[in-house]
Amino acid sequence: MYAGARVTDAVTFHRHRGELKAAVRIVRFREPERLRWRTAVMGVNASTGTLLGRPRMMVEEPIREIVLDLSDLELRREVVLDARRVGVDLDRGEILPFRTMGDLRRMAFLTQTDLSWVARHVALPTDFEAPVDTAAVALVGRAFAEHHRRRAQRLWLELPDPEGPVRPTLHHELLAERAELDHDLSRRWTALSRAVVTGR
Repeated sequence: MYAGARVTDAVTFHRHRGELKAAVRIVRFREPERLRWRTAVMGVNASTGTLLGRPRMMVEEPIREIVLDLSDLELRREVVLDARRVGVDLDRGEILPFRTMGDLRRMAFLTQTDLSWVARHVALPTDFEAPVDTAAVALVGRAFAEHHRRRAQRLWLELPDPEGPVRPTLHHELLAERAELDHDLSRRWTALSRAVVTGR
């Protein structure tokens, strides 16, 4: 692959050829940034998730070292979450904050989110002092936020133009109320997922 290729193209080229070590070398020597480089690392992680034993370790460990060396803390967190999304765990307690069930309950109370929804997808302990899977909770929260955001947008698109000739009906009013509810739920789940990984 030619030297001037975009990092995503170069990594995809080597992934398709089964040359994961070459793909790792590319992400190691390219400048880390939040768009193409991050996407390229996610591609390598997605391929790593299909490996087992020593072959997986020989690809996963160099990627983990690259991530630990990142000076951009937000990028480091996002790469770790991207990896978990494709079934790879790069964090061993060094990157994402340690959270207990008590912490999570407090955050859910402050953001007015229902943890029973999270429990459908992530095993949550009953002991307040027990640790929770920070990455999994953050990803589930983001998924709920995106679901409600998309639904709110879809409902808003069904509403007539306020300045147009069509007068709003009761049906339109109900759609608007539902869209506002979904928008609010999206905001709450976004707040929870952000609090879990940043504390803010």
